[in-house]
Amino acid sequence: MNPSSRILGGLYGSLIGDALGVPVEFKPRVDRVHDPVTDMRGYGTHGQPKGTWSDDGSLLLCAVESLAEKGFDTQDMGERFVRWYTHGLWTAHGTLFDIGFATRKALRMIEQGCPAEIAGGDGEFDNGNGSLMRILPVPLASLDCDLDTFSDRIARASAITHAHDRCKLACVLHGFFVRALMIGDDPAKAHANAASEFRVRYGSHAEFPHFSQLLNPDLASQPEHVIQSSGYVLHTLIASMWCLLTTNTFAECVLKAVNLGDDTDTTGCVAGGLAGVFYGMDAITAEWVAALPRQSDLTKLFQSFVGKNMCC
Repeated sequence: MNPSSRILGGLYGSLIGDALGVPVEFKPRVDRVHDPVTDMRGYGTHGQPKGTWSDDGSLLLCAVESLAEKGFDTQDMGERFVRWYTHGLWTAHGTLFDIGFATRKALRMIEQGCPAEIAGGDGEFDNGNGSLMRILPVPLASLDCDLDTFSDRIARASAITHAHDRCKLACVLHGFFVRALMIGDDPAKAHANAASEFRVRYGSHAEFPHFSQLLNPDLASQPEHVIQSSGYVLHTLIASMWCLLTTNTFAECVLKAVNLGDDTDTTGCVAGGLAGVFYGMDAITAEWVAALPRQSDLTKLFQSFVGKNMCC
C-alpha cells in the first residue's frame, strides 16, 4: 500500500473516530448495548453538529500543523496547543467545548512562560489519555528516525501535557505499533513486534508491570467485559489495540471502539487512527469523511504533512 494512503488513513481515521464518539461521550456501555452507534450522529452530549471533532482532533491537528511547518519542535507544538485553548485553533467550528483538566493546567503553564516540555504533570494522577489521543502525528513524522530518536520524540511530545512515565511509555508503545503497521504488518504481527521491542527497551523500567495486559500475546482473545474504556491512558490504548485486533474493517474497528462507551471520543480517535493506518485511506467510509467540517483546510494541511513526511 502507498505510504501516503496509510498516513492519510491514520489522520482522517482519528478525526472520524473522534466525531463518531463525541455525541455519546460519557454515556455508559449499557447505553450503547441498547442504542449502538452505527453511523455519524449529531448533537447528543455536547450539542455539536454531525462530524464535529473534539479536543482530541483539534490537538492532533495542531500537532500535524507544527510538524509540517516546523519539524519536530515541542515548544512550537505546545504554543499551538495554547492557541487552540485561547483562540480556537483547529477547532471544528471555532468553539472549544471540551478540555481535560491536566491539559488545561499544562497549557496555562505554557501560556505563562513555562517551557513546553516541562509543562505536563508527572504525578500518579496525571495518567489520563490526553497525550495519547494526539500523539499519532509524531510517530508518523518520525518513521525515518532510529528507534532511540523515535522513542525520545514521542516521549517528549507526550510530556507537553502528560509527563508521567506511564503516559510517555504508553505513547511510545503506541508508536511502535504504528511503525509496524506502516511497514505492512497485520495487527497481530504488529502487536507482537511492538510488544517485543517494548520488552527489550523497557523490561527493567519501574512502570513495566503496568503494561502486562497490553503486552499479553492473547490480548485479542480477551472478552469485552475485561476491556475498559475510561479516560485512563492504559485503558484507552488497550481498548484501541483490542478493537483493531478483533475486527476486520475500518468501520467495524471504529464502531466497536465507540460502542465500548464512556470516553468514546478518545477511544474512537485512537482506534480510528490505528485502523486508518492499517487499512488505508481508501477503506474509510466516504460519507464519514465528507461529514467532517473544514474540508479544504484539512486537505491542505494533510497534503503538506504527507509531502514533508514521505519517508517510507
